[in-house]
Amino acid sequence: MTIDLYSDTQTRPTPGMREAMARAVVGDEQSDSDPTTRALCDRVAALLGQEDGVFMPSGTMCNLVSILVQTRAGDEIVVDDQSHIYNTEAAGSAAIGGVSVKALPTPAGLYTPEAFAAAIRPPARTAPRTALVSIEQTTSFSGGSVWALADMRAIRDIARAHGLKAHIDGARLLNAVAATGIAAKDYAQGFDSVWLDLSKGLGCPVGAVLCGSRDFVVEAWRWKYRLGGAMRQSGVIAAAGLYALDHHVAQLSTDNAHIRLIHDAIADAPGLSFDPSAGQSNILCFGVSGLGVTAPAFAEACLAHDVRIRAIGSQIRVTTHLDVDRAGAERAAEVIRATAEAFAERRAAPVR
Repeated sequence: MTIDLYSDTQTRPTPGMREAMARAVVGDEQSDSDPTTRALCDRVAALLGQEDGVFMPSGTMCNLVSILVQTRAGDEIVVDDQSHIYNTEAAGSAAIGGVSVKALPTPAGLYTPEAFAAAIRPPARTAPRTALVSIEQTTSFSGGSVWALADMRAIRDIARAHGLKAHIDGARLLNAVAATGIAAKDYAQGFDSVWLDLSKGLGCPVGAVLCGSRDFVVEAWRWKYRLGGAMRQSGVIAAAGLYALDHHVAQLSTDNAHIRLIHDAIADAPGLSFDPSAGQSNILCFGVSGLGVTAPAFAEACLAHDVRIRAIGSQIRVTTHLDVDRAGAERAAEVIRATAEAFAERRAAPVR
């Protein structure tokens, strides 16, 4: 059986979640009369300390809608250079909103308040207007780094002082909560938009909830219609979100612990390189260039031993989730370490 650490999007609904979905009371989301969807939006809004929420098919759509509501064509948004918005959302902000992206170079997906302040353009007739800043909590492609609350609030306050909007890509926000003990609403306090993914660590098959002020959600709904419309009896999938919030939140601490287990087991493996902050949440990234192989080749070698990991550029990404137990994490660490040792031995072998 393959141990799948490719992404926490690989989770499958548990039997209890499937049962909750089958029993869901439904209505019509378009008229706000699906009680299960309404309950989910209210619950996530309260969790994030926001006035209201809207159910979306994906986090990518949450990011795009947030940008579209809070910018206009010709504006510029500020993100980190390894962010999901910048790298894997098909340039939706540019294609649909006419909005450009300024990506700040970062070592682990975390830019400083000072770097953000320097990136804000002074008003000029010939330049884009800086309109919005986005923080990804936790970071994704750069290794699951957890933003410090003080830095998030400093960036929020700089944005506010310059008349900008501040957004949180909260795909794995609850993994940050599990790692630090800081409440989700404390991370989100004062931000103009924030969303929570249901289909990653929480284990749902689909969905995310985008939150903000009531006025923001009215405009978010407008863009939801423009991008495809309501989901009608969406309570069937919203029920999975409610079940996850009741039963899967504690699992996130376990997922974080499994990454620490893997990191500790392979930290001194030959040829692997780690950022000093690696292993803060449920994602671990490391380089393999010291072995003289590409990341795809390393991932393929691990897959041959039934451990699936992800090659992203020159890095390997390992992501734990509720479908991977402690035994699976230990086995994955053994395979990764053994693979590194095998490549290191091969590289050191004399040429005949």
